[in-house]
Amino acid sequence: MRRTIIYGLIFLFSLLIVIILWPVNDSNCSLVNLLSLKKQNSQIQATQVVVKPWQGEHHVYGIFRVPDEYKEPNFFMLTIPDNRKYCSRPFGYSQSYDDVFAEPGTHLIKHFIRSRIAVKMIFQGLYSQLNNPKNWTLTFPSSLHREINQQYHNGQQ
Repeated sequence: MRRTIIYGLIFLFSLLIVIILWPVNDSNCSLVNLLSLKKQNSQIQATQVVVKPWQGEHHVYGIFRVPDEYKEPNFFMLTIPDNRKYCSRPFGYSQSYDDVFAEPGTHLIKHFIRSRIAVKMIFQGLYSQLNNPKNWTLTFPSSLHREINQQYHNGQQ
């Protein structure tokens, strides 16, 4: 009986290790998206970062204060420590998240990363880097930046 319990615990521990260390390619960055970000014009650092993967899903995220002209981008790229990049489409914005409030002319975007990725980075000794808002960056396509400038200058004439 005791041997069965020990083997069961070893199996569960091994399964947990495999799940945590299994490589995850959850970035949906297509070649077209990456090429349009080659000339990075618009980068925004996180205002606040929450890293609490032990509390379960949706407890690892960055909050970004983004100018209103970027409310409708097609996509953006999130860069976090260890040079990990994730392309995504914005799925909403708000004027306040947690204790962070948007300033006039801005809105907030909350971008999550998988808890499993965060746990793996913590095991690699990257917790302090992951928890630093300066290491979280949103990059918007330069083509969007050009379109906004054109609209602005055309409106000025």
